[in-house]
Amino acid sequence: MDETMRPLRIPPQISVYADKHNILHLLQTMLSSLVINQPEDPISYLLHQLQRSSSDSVSVPRVLLLGPPAVGKHTVARKLSAELRAVHVTTDSLLLDQSGLSTQELPAEQLVRLIQQRLNEIDCFNRGWVLEGIPQTRLQALSLQQAGVIPEHVVMLEAPDDVLLERIQGKLVDPLTGDVFHETFIWPDDDAVAQRLQRKLSPLETQRLADVQRYRCEVTGLSSAYQHVLKVINADQPHVDVYQQVLAFVQTRHRSRIPRILLLGPPGSGKSHQAKLLSEKYKMVDVCCGQLLRSVAADGSALGKEIQPYIDAGRPVPDSLVLQVLEERLSRVDCSCRGWILHGFPCDLQQAKRLQESLHQPNRVFFLELTDDVCVERVTLRATDPVSGERFHAVTRPAPSSEVQDRLKTRPEDSTHTVTHTLSQYRIHTEALQSVYPDAVHIDADQDPHTVFEALESRLTTD
Repeated sequence: MDETMRPLRIPPQISVYADKHNILHLLQTMLSSLVINQPEDPISYLLHQLQRSSSDSVSVPRVLLLGPPAVGKHTVARKLSAELRAVHVTTDSLLLDQSGLSTQELPAEQLVRLIQQRLNEIDCFNRGWVLEGIPQTRLQALSLQQAGVIPEHVVMLEAPDDVLLERIQGKLVDPLTGDVFHETFIWPDDDAVAQRLQRKLSPLETQRLADVQRYRCEVTGLSSAYQHVLKVINADQPHVDVYQQVLAFVQTRHRSRIPRILLLGPPGSGKSHQAKLLSEKYKMVDVCCGQLLRSVAADGSALGKEIQPYIDAGRPVPDSLVLQVLEERLSRVDCSCRGWILHGFPCDLQQAKRLQESLHQPNRVFFLELTDDVCVERVTLRATDPVSGERFHAVTRPAPSSEVQDRLKTRPEDSTHTVTHTLSQYRIHTEALQSVYPDAVHIDADQDPHTVFEALESRLTTD
């Protein structure tokens, strides 16, 4: 690091080292714990945290399970806590000694104190916890955060009001275990359990409706309080499917890291569009290899003059020159600080290996999957406006006016013959690329672009 230059440039290898050893997450966890707990001896406290962190091979679960009445929170929470071997904490268990008060009637400060006391007990500390149905308001959520109750995962179950009312009317309880069943949605496999089920006495329907509406008023505030660790799951589906989605989310691990994203896929799979969406939302640097090479060729530099003849002749630029250009671009301050999204490179096994041997290894790789027929249709029907530089498509994004339509130009590389050749080359090298990136995430790109974006977004910071 050159201390005479401003701004300071962080060497690219530091990011690779930080990812390998999960340094950013470690620092974030330690700093959060230090600020929240404010120990008398911070050095000893941090040393203890480091020792505990190094000995914990599996992170301790800290899960909030939220949702309206009768959405299925209790059933999911019991099953989840049993599978994770975590402590199941409910409103009933917290309010045992509170003279029949509800969580709405209990002052936020008192509720937070009760939750803190319970979660600080040795079983919750060692095994983790699943907190069911709390918080119920944004104020409670913020109070818990200020008190240092920070969940790793927040699951919000959702279902339409008519479904909730139907579930309320058919709810059954096992008096021996407290497990909740339903005469339509969840019936026990064991006949002995089925015979002893009792109908759960519920408040009046008007009261339940009021409870549902109260939740609806708070759901936006709760979602915003936990937006970075939140997963909303549709509970209006078979219970087994709901639980599997909850479990899959809870078993992911969130990681703090500077994103270095590689998008791979056949022509027409939407790599450029998805890179643009990610760049706009997360401020990462969008690095399109083809555009970058054309930009360098046009700048008149010595490297650009070496590249220009290949571009003029329509021939591939040698890997050595491409890697020089990428090395220079990805080493800049904006890429080091904000992260980057690379697409258009690598295209074969040799290029992928050379990228892996460089200082700019991606830490998240996505393959956008698309059939050949859809690829050809997408690419051959698109055209570019030479005035604005915008790209349009005859079916999915037609030109806004006849004037724009008349001046659209089709690029030579978008012809059917060229696309078919490029596609066949991609298919030849796909298996080799997948061997270099065995942990890559495969996304179905034959969907609405925003659906594809959501799939990408959900896997940016989780393992």
